[in-house]
Amino acid sequence: MNNIFSMNLSRCRNSTGEKVLTDINALADEYLRLSYHGLRARDKNFNADFSTDFDPDLPKVNVVPQDIGRVLLNLINNTFQAVKEVENPKVVVATKHIDNTVQITVSDNGPGIPEAIKDKIFQPFFTTKPTGQGTGLGLSLSYDIVKAHGGSIKIESNENEGATFTIELPI
Repeated sequence: MNNIFSMNLSRCRNSTGEKVLTDINALADEYLRLSYHGLRARDKNFNADFSTDFDPDLPKVNVVPQDIGRVLLNLINNTFQAVKEVENPKVVVATKHIDNTVQITVSDNGPGIPEAIKDKIFQPFFTTKPTGQGTGLGLSLSYDIVKAHGGSIKIESNENEGATFTIELPI
């Protein structure tokens, strides 16, 4: 059984897409709206504020847009799910050009991530969601996709103070 999961996981991790120069601001904006409206379609009571803080001078980055889109969608979905139960829920997606990298941050004002599990969240099959609501593969796949692009992904969070995922991709 575990072997079947491993084979499927490696198949998901191997991209067949071509790298192209991509406008990360446009990609992030598209997936932010897709995530929000997708969650609203499934749950009419869901509502959250969301905003962007995009660097207007962000250079294009050579990436597989579908893969980085998958990462963004996963992170943004997670942040919207994290703020479901908080008062005045808010999600912010930002970009910044720093030296030879493009930085993308996805932040929320949710309950945060407990210190005890921070080092596990990028492991395959680790999930904090109730049984049947998460596979524990989203962050693991996201980590692998970002690494395959020569980048890095990290989490900053304090309990009850929200969380920020930061992706850095080389230009």
